[in-house]
Amino acid sequence: MSSTQNLKQRLEAVNEYERTPIPKNKLKGWKSFIGTYAGEHTAGTEFVIGPLFVAHGATAGDLVSGLIVGNILAVLSWAFFTGKVAVKTRTTLYYQLEKIAGNRFTLFYNVVNAALFCFLAGSMIAVSATAVGIPFNLPMPSLTDIYPNSVGWIITVFGIGAVTTFVAMFGFNVISKFANIAAPWMIMIFIAAAVGVLPRLGINSFSDFWPVAETTIWNGVPLEGQSKFTFWHIMFFAWFCNMGMHIGMADMSLLRYAKKWTYGFSSATGVFLGHFIAWMASGILYSLFLLESKGSLVFAPGPIAYEAAGIAGAVCVVIAGWTTANPTLYRAGLAIQSINPKWKTWKVTLFVGLVTTIAACFPALVMQLLEFVALYGLILMPLGAVIFLDVFVLPKMGLASNYAELTKSHFNPAVGITWAVSLVFCLGLNIWGGIEIFFLGLPGWFVAVIVYLLASKVIQKKTTNVSPTIPLTY
Repeated sequence: MSSTQNLKQRLEAVNEYERTPIPKNKLKGWKSFIGTYAGEHTAGTEFVIGPLFVAHGATAGDLVSGLIVGNILAVLSWAFFTGKVAVKTRTTLYYQLEKIAGNRFTLFYNVVNAALFCFLAGSMIAVSATAVGIPFNLPMPSLTDIYPNSVGWIITVFGIGAVTTFVAMFGFNVISKFANIAAPWMIMIFIAAAVGVLPRLGINSFSDFWPVAETTIWNGVPLEGQSKFTFWHIMFFAWFCNMGMHIGMADMSLLRYAKKWTYGFSSATGVFLGHFIAWMASGILYSLFLLESKGSLVFAPGPIAYEAAGIAGAVCVVIAGWTTANPTLYRAGLAIQSINPKWKTWKVTLFVGLVTTIAACFPALVMQLLEFVALYGLILMPLGAVIFLDVFVLPKMGLASNYAELTKSHFNPAVGITWAVSLVFCLGLNIWGGIEIFFLGLPGWFVAVIVYLLASKVIQKKTTNVSPTIPLTY
């Protein structure tokens, strides 16, 4: 048998239980989730977000306190929202939403969801490309770049995209193993690189750190053209930067494999290693880069890490991009595959990998990452509220869960109304209220809760062939 035939057989054998609950013998323990979360969130985004806090003029005090509070809220959201729903249903977000909202609504939602995941994964491929391009002296993107600046950049992005897509095609098991191998090494590189450059910033003892942090690293002065960040920006960003995955329920696709809902707390390894230590470490590296380059607007994680930690730093950027892009591509593949269950997941992942790689050619994905991840979470948030309410709250109100499945309907109006009203409300707060995108998720979630409960009560009252049901626990 040829190696090509053997590879195809392995891919065809991948079963991700896209439309059935996870069997008990396939459930996984803590180790899989600790490694996956640590690998995904100590990753390529950290080389972008940490420096952007410096660029936006965060103070040292606001940064530390904002990250502590925001990350705690994020972990609680993963456990009490996503973990509980995922273990209760044992299904993907996409299949569960189809049972609630109907396949017509889910078709539209899944395309939007997959596109957002593709763009996020694409930004991580671009991050890796900044490191791979170092030996070839590729022109690096700046904070103002939108379009690719060279043919070499495009070739590099396509090479990294091919490798990333290939790993994602093998499903959750391979992604989890990859993350478990990469995560411990990556966080050590982050820490070692940051500690290694401290003397170049004038920090030679522990007592030197905080004064220099306040005056040189996070000095409260935004770079030209960048807005000013406060404690509230950082706290809400730390909480909501992964809103699509916890409150938006996208991580049902991962946590449905968990033996217990409390495995959602394993997200702490990701947010406190990645969204705390790694963000601070990469901010330190960027502040040194700004100091030694005299305020250059070049914004390339690869060269920044290479300046601090040499080849190990550059390699860390490459692998960090992969460990975020891999599970993100996996989620995007599941979203598209759920449109037509007959499609093989690995083929769909191959397709979304191509779309992602094309998107990665545009540096604007990296330069506007803070705003993008906030927008992506905001768009997915109302449907997370719908799923949580449908599984745990509607039965207690005497209303039926899985309305579309029970009525054999292609569209549940309550879901469509909830999504539309929530997003219009948030858009109004942004445009007419002047509230920045980072703060919209919390009021938007409460609006989604109220609208869905009221709409469900009205619509189900008009429907005669619905009786309350409680989702099964597997």
